[in-house]
Amino acid sequence: MRPPKVRPGDTIALVAPASPVPAELLEKILPVLHDWGVEISVGECVRAAATGYLSAPDEARAAEFTRAWLDPGVTCVLAARGGYGSQRMLDLVDWAALREAGPKVFAGSSDVTALHRAVNVHMGLETLFSPLPVTTLFDAVAAEHLRLSLFEPEEIRTIASPTASPLVPGTATGTLIGGNLALLASGLGTPEQGSAREAILLLEDVTESPYRIDRMITQLLRSGWLDGVRGIVLGSWSGCGAPEAIRDLMLDRLGPLGVPMVWDFGFGHVPASPTIPLGARATLDADSGTLLLLP
Repeated sequence: MRPPKVRPGDTIALVAPASPVPAELLEKILPVLHDWGVEISVGECVRAAATGYLSAPDEARAAEFTRAWLDPGVTCVLAARGGYGSQRMLDLVDWAALREAGPKVFAGSSDVTALHRAVNVHMGLETLFSPLPVTTLFDAVAAEHLRLSLFEPEEIRTIASPTASPLVPGTATGTLIGGNLALLASGLGTPEQGSAREAILLLEDVTESPYRIDRMITQLLRSGWLDGVRGIVLGSWSGCGAPEAIRDLMLDRLGPLGVPMVWDFGFGHVPASPTIPLGARATLDADSGTLLLLP
């Protein structure tokens, strides 16, 4: 199910489902979001004076997310930043109540991958794997692509990357799923596990050693989660070591699947990251480095 697009005058709820939100970055980004012609509702956890690695206790973060979704005046729920903590609140959300409230746009990335999986699985709803606004990576290019994805999604039919190159050539069509590798691997065995069958899989991560990336991919392979995947789109691997080593690792572990696979598609923990709709159907052309979004 595809949520309604955002329109001028609507309200976007900014929430903090994971780590604390830097106040100075928040104040810098709020005028940018207001310039989109919308109202911004800033959640209590976003402004909480947290001292640990969570923006607020689990119950408070889950309540903030739930309130935003149940508010009939809110059209979009946007995660301010990632970090850690989204998984901890999943069992505290009343997914039946959210389904009854109806579809909304949900956007975010990184640790928020856990919430994407939950919304996709429990609500059957498309979501936006988008750059996080309250980070140093949210530049003008990233902001504009997110704005278009929210307000004019029909204008974005092709997502292309000038840095992309094929690891395994070819084309494939499937449902876009995935996001952060660590969150997908740690979601195995949970109600939100799902699978990559008949999917175009997005993968990215940050500050993970090559051996840890190998271990997480091996876990996905051995669990059967990757059985039937149709294509793979690899994003950024900032702080994960030499890019050539990560590239070789992907060929070694994922190349034998024999599906089209593209390297360095430019999404994730990098500037100018595009917004990609999870749950949408798309055709991957690994040779040209493009994703064609299907109606």
